[in-house]
Amino acid sequence: MECYIEETGNKAGPLMLFVHGGGVGGWMWNNQLDYFTGYHCVVPDLPEQGKSSETTSFTIRKSAELMLDLVEEKAAGKKVIVVGFSLGAQIIVQMLSMRPDIIDYAMINSALVRSMPRLEAFIGPAVRMTHPLTKRRSFALAQSKTLAIPKELFETYFQESNKMTAETLTRILQENMMFSMPLGFKNAKTKILVTVGEKERGVMRKSAEDILTNSQNGQGIILAKTGHGAPLANPSLFNSILDKWLKEDSNS
Repeated sequence: MECYIEETGNKAGPLMLFVHGGGVGGWMWNNQLDYFTGYHCVVPDLPEQGKSSETTSFTIRKSAELMLDLVEEKAAGKKVIVVGFSLGAQIIVQMLSMRPDIIDYAMINSALVRSMPRLEAFIGPAVRMTHPLTKRRSFALAQSKTLAIPKELFETYFQESNKMTAETLTRILQENMMFSMPLGFKNAKTKILVTVGEKERGVMRKSAEDILTNSQNGQGIILAKTGHGAPLANPSLFNSILDKWLKEDSNS
């Protein structure tokens, strides 16, 4: 496995893989790990991010391949649940399109699947212009608030953002903003929960609709009074929705 991973919880329980968003690391799932102690929780840091900062160049497809390898290594016949936020949710969409048979449950939170090609040419110049600001604590603090990062995790966020190069950030943003619905996604028989914040941009809500339209076994929830960053901004709501969904399905 090329990425750094952490494992917590009950290793005899169902496998629950958490895939983080861009600009953060596996630490964004700390509240979820404290909640889902009955599951075998596996949390990677994606390529070029967090404690995997020295690994291979990031792409959504390569990351999906790595996550699928990780699932195959850790599942050992257990139920497989994957949970992703933003960039991580896009990776899960890609995973489901590549291996529609390997995942039992997927929670896809705030996944952009409507590409923005008109913005591609502006990403590199914008990053080069603003990247020096990431070294400033005041700028990083403002950015952390937009990502709903709690105060106790700010130092981790600040240190990791300081290590990220402009080239890496450009690559991650390009992957994120150019991503679109893979053709194979419609073949996935996985039970899918699609969530999006009520206060998120219109393109995010439309992306959630696209995912549901292309899924065989999906349901959607709009998270009331919530923007982008639900797992961090409102972990109790996020955890209870995921927990209730999984328990209701297992009892049906």
